This record gives sequence, structure tokens and C-alpha cells, in this order.
Amino acid sequence: MIVAEQVSDVRRAVRDARHEGLSLGCVPTMGALHAGHMSLIDAARRECRHVAVTIFVNPTQFGPNEDFAKYPRTLETDLALCREAGVDLVFLPAVETLYPRLFATFVEVERLSQILEGACRPGHFRGVATIVLKLLNLLQPDLAYFGRKDFQQQLLVRKMCRDLDVPVEIRTCPTIREPDGLALSSRNRFLSPVDRQKALALSQALRMAERSLKEGQRDVVAVAAAMRRHLESTPEVTVDYATVANPETLEELTAPLAEMVALVAARVGSTRLIVNIPIQLESNS
Repeated sequence: MIVAEQVSDVRRAVRDARHEGLSLGCVPTMGALHAGHMSLIDAARRECRHVAVTIFVNPTQFGPNEDFAKYPRTLETDLALCREAGVDLVFLPAVETLYPRLFATFVEVERLSQILEGACRPGHFRGVATIVLKLLNLLQPDLAYFGRKDFQQQLLVRKMCRDLDVPVEIRTCPTIREPDGLALSSRNRFLSPVDRQKALALSQALRMAERSLKEGQRDVVAVAAAMRRHLESTPEVTVDYATVANPETLEELTAPLAEMVALVAARVGSTRLIVNIPIQLESNS
């Protein structure tokens, strides 16, 4: 496994893989790897002959009062997991490598950057789009893998690649959950045992929405309101949003579609969590 910190080393590794005729898969991460990340690596390993993982805690996607400084960094464990999973290349850039002095160019995906997570975290998706485009330019993969848990992020990355003609196919892989339903997240390690139990309210709210819609509820606004009430009834859970949306545009719905996505974001104690669930209604045809 090649561990590269410099752009020149990454370009050389990519050139060598291309020279051998290998297909390239990329898994962008911020480290603190868990089973969700490993499922992305496994998917890349199945489909591609050369797999690259990036580990970079991107400062431009954190707001001034967010958790950049305390975001978990577990590099040695991450590298061991990558070796065990058969990763070929790990890119570990320093901040100044990707954002050198006088860096002044950013990518903005309009509308998708400004709703839901974008409204709660102004500037967040500008940082996401910029760093993902830089990584895709550097690694030039055939396929790139993102988790469904960050649903808005993968949707935004897809649109950016379409709009800017980036020659990469985006794969979205299923959310990985604990047996009790808690979606895996690097931030889960900040939850106290008590808060971890309270965090189950997020997945419970989503399942309630799914069940209600599949049982024939037509008032989607009422479903979203019920999700919010469930979350707000849990002590020390502060809701940012709870909604049911069009999975292609994230337009909030008032009436059901054949395919929908329910999304929630809430702070449990001091830890902010996001999660979603796809909802498919059975066809009457």
C-alpha cells in the first residue's frame, strides 16, 4: 500500500496504475474510519482493480463554531484498516498542500448548497464541493464512492460532476447501522452512553415516517411534523430539520411520490447528527 502526502506522489501512483490498465476507484474520507467507510472501500474493491482512499479533515467545510479542532483523528488505526482491506493508495495531504497560500478558488453548487444542511451550515457545501473536485482532479478515478447517510452531499457531488463534465461515475452506497438502528458516524464517539440512547430517536422518527406513508398517509407535511414532535419529545435533542423530500431535488413534499427520502438533523447533547431513509411506495399497477 502506497501512503502519499505529496501531489506529485499521487500523480505518479495514478499514472502507474493507468499504465497497467487498471480501473481506479476512489473513496474520499475525513478519517476516523468505521464500518460505514469500510463498506465503501469494499464496494470499490469489488468494482475496481486499484483503490485509493483519501484521508483529509477539510477545514473549509467547517463553520467558525463547529468541531474542526476536535474532529476525531485516528490515523494509525485508519491506515491499518486500509491495509487490511487491500487499499492500494492512501492520500494524506496537509492542509497547505490542498490550500496553499493565496488559494482563492471555490466551487458553488447553487440551491442544493443553500437548503437543509446548507441552511444550517452556511458555506459548508462550498467547502465540500471544492475539496471533492480537487481530489477527483488529482486522483482521476473511474468511480468514486460516497455513503447514503450524507444524502445531500452525494446529491450535490453528482450534480457538480454533471454540471462541470467531470469524467467520474458516482456510486452511492447504503447507510450502515448498528443493530439497534443508530447510523454509523465518526461523530458517534462523542456521544455519552445516555446520549447514545437518545440518538436512537432519529432512526425511530424516520421509521415512523416510512411506516405512516406506506400505510397510506397522504399528508406529507403532517408526517414531517410527527417526526419533529417525536424528536422534540426526547430530552436534550434539538432539531434542525425533519422533512420528507424529493430524492432528486430535495424539494420538500406536501404529497407522496413513488420514491421519497425522509431526512432529519438534530443535536443530541453537544453532538450534531444527520441521517435519512429512502421510502418507496408500492405501485398500484
